[in-house]
Amino acid sequence: MADIRHTRLLIIGSGPAGYTAAVYGARAMLNPVLVEGLQPGGQLTITTDVENWPGEVAIMGPDLMAKLRTQAEHVGTELVSDIVAEIDLSRRPFRAVLDSGGVIEADTVVIATGASARWLGLDSETRLRGKGVSACATCDGFFFRGKHVAVVGGGNTAVEEALFLTNFASKVTLIHRRGELRADKTNQQRLFANPKVEMVWNATVTEVTGADGVEGIVLTDTQTGATRSLAVDGLFVAIGHDPATSLFKGQLAMDEEGYVLTAPDSTATSVPGVFAAGDVKDKLYRQAVTAAGMGCMAALEAERFLAHGADVAHQQAA
Repeated sequence: MADIRHTRLLIIGSGPAGYTAAVYGARAMLNPVLVEGLQPGGQLTITTDVENWPGEVAIMGPDLMAKLRTQAEHVGTELVSDIVAEIDLSRRPFRAVLDSGGVIEADTVVIATGASARWLGLDSETRLRGKGVSACATCDGFFFRGKHVAVVGGGNTAVEEALFLTNFASKVTLIHRRGELRADKTNQQRLFANPKVEMVWNATVTEVTGADGVEGIVLTDTQTGATRSLAVDGLFVAIGHDPATSLFKGQLAMDEEGYVLTAPDSTATSVPGVFAAGDVKDKLYRQAVTAAGMGCMAALEAERFLAHGADVAHQQAA
């Protein structure tokens, strides 16, 4: 028979949003259970220097997440090294089945499963992640002051990342596999008007070169198959993100990209008692500090839901 435990607050995910929700949930005496998932600590565990976390001049990503984990456990969170294999949000209490076979029944749930960047799928790209290869200009652009960087992509995200990088880099090369961008016309006009930006059309990045850091990239022409090398100091991949929401499809309202929809100025989802925080619902900022803020919001809203139950449920459904 499956091991069944009950909690007032179940948190799924262990990035900044999940751990912060755990801290606030524990301090509210909700005795939260946090299921850490496949990658405890989230994307920051594969990030090197973090220089935009309040109170830290510079800290390694894994070290920051270790601190958050320790704090969550210290205040009373039960940490479970497992993954949620399935969850039923149509019944109360909500019922989550773990990969190990255990079952957790919860009065409230905070979803903090995050989102993952889409990558090019190159071995050299994987080897140099955090060593000049990045998927977040806002996070890492500062490290490329006066450098030449390349951005891969053709949508609004790629154009916005390229424009942001012009604040630091001496030159930004935007590489797109087609002959025109998908980004909206306003963004395109801003991009083409920026003297620091150079376009490379009809090309893909097929290799990233460098030993301990990015030294260049190999471009392959999508029309002729010809290859050439381009010397750059950094590569930013901006071809989209995938929210980790497959577990909740058909149970929660989501947008066309699979991000969980929440009420305005809230983390409340379409199911009363279920809250979403961090990159799983945020495709605009995608920052550790904003994820943490939403984790705080989610725990406070869960506490309020438990205290006022039916009234809060009615307000969420309205």
